Amino acid sequence: MKKVLLVYYSLTGKTEQMAQYISEGIRISGNEADMKKVTDIRSADDIAHYDGYIFGSPTQFSDIAGPMKEFLLLARKANLRNKLGGAFGSYLHDGNAPVKIFEVMQNIFQMEPFELGALNLKETLFEETGRGDPTL
Repeated sequence: MKKVLLVYYSLTGKTEQMAQYISEGIRISGNEADMKKVTDIRSADDIAHYDGYIFGSPTQFSDIAGPMKEFLLLARKANLRNKLGGAFGSYLHDGNAPVKIFEVMQNIFQMEPFELGALNLKETLFEETGRGDPTL
């Protein structure tokens, strides 16, 4: 069984809901998921000793949200080289944040991508189903 750390920042609750869905998928696949808000991470040691990492942020002003940017600076101090990495996020107008996070993971942290790449979901899809569940 692999241990996966899922770290997210959520402004409206949509990205947190996505994190919950992703964590459940990890657990269903027989692995362990540890889900944390960016504010729960205090040092590089808090993210050490996992087999894989998934980071999530909404897109704000066509960019990664500020708290997630601060977390990425801290995460850079951890040795994530060759670890599995993935990114996700919600958006209203464009979905740049997960793509940018994913690029940081690959190019700066030298992580190996999960096969799915960056997961990006338009926030209005949560409301369209009337159940709070995204329809992909």
